[in-house]
Amino acid sequence: MTATIIDGKAFAAEVRGRVGEHVARLKEENGITPGLAVVLVGEDPASEVYVRSKGRQTIESGMNSYEHKLPADTSEADLLALIDRLNADPAVNGILVQLPLPGHLNEDLVINAIDPAKDVDGFHISNVGLLATGQKAMVPCTPLGCLMLLREHHGSLSGLNAVVIGRSNIVGKPMAQLLLRDSCTVTVAHSRTRDIEAVVRGADIVVAAVGRAEMVTGDWIKPGATVIDVGINRLPPAEEGGKGRLVGDVEFESAAEVAGAITPVPGGVGPMTIACLLANTLTATCRAHGLAEPEGLTA
Repeated sequence: MTATIIDGKAFAAEVRGRVGEHVARLKEENGITPGLAVVLVGEDPASEVYVRSKGRQTIESGMNSYEHKLPADTSEADLLALIDRLNADPAVNGILVQLPLPGHLNEDLVINAIDPAKDVDGFHISNVGLLATGQKAMVPCTPLGCLMLLREHHGSLSGLNAVVIGRSNIVGKPMAQLLLRDSCTVTVAHSRTRDIEAVVRGADIVVAAVGRAEMVTGDWIKPGATVIDVGINRLPPAEEGGKGRLVGDVEFESAAEVAGAITPVPGGVGPMTIACLLANTLTATCRAHGLAEPEGLTA
């Protein structure tokens, strides 16, 4: 068996297109332009690239983009004061503080200072609680992207056995909650799971989000299962002066021989994260103005 490749890059482009169409209608019919504010503290090169990409795609979708770049030694008080101003700004519908923050800043304190209604990352403790209890919440972007890919491939997920490998607050835990909401039978596996290979082998859906390069091999996969690989790991170059190889948490070649469908790395889940950030900003805007939420772009 050779797996169907789930093209996250193409689907993310479709999602961004749908966001753009809805934004255009908001402008024309309601005079509203969604606004996304991204806060970057310090000069981490990877974060800077990511923030530039977010800003570009925000503008391309017809939204307003507000970037706030602060020096690495910014005090906690100054950062919290900026968040307070963004919370109070009616032109800002979504707020994202780029992580990780410099070590002297308390990430939990900063995240929980964001207005939950503008928390487009879905990390605020109120949104975490709302998601866990099945209420309307802002949902973390990467798990939302995974859910969209699964719904697009399967249609209904009801009754399927799903294993999420990883229990992080950013992906593993919210992913499990979203799958439960779609009536999957969900197991969360992690580094302490006994006989993890056998646990994964029973799954119709495998979401690998553990952060270990090519940990999941083809002999872990149930024939015909759908594999969503969230991992992004760079392997060292094979020879001096060469370029490192980007791989996921799943050994793609062996898994693709067994699975029914699989996301590649790169080009799978990654592009969906920013697309869902835009979708969340649009959703937050609609909720703030009491308008109908965009169909197919929420959990």
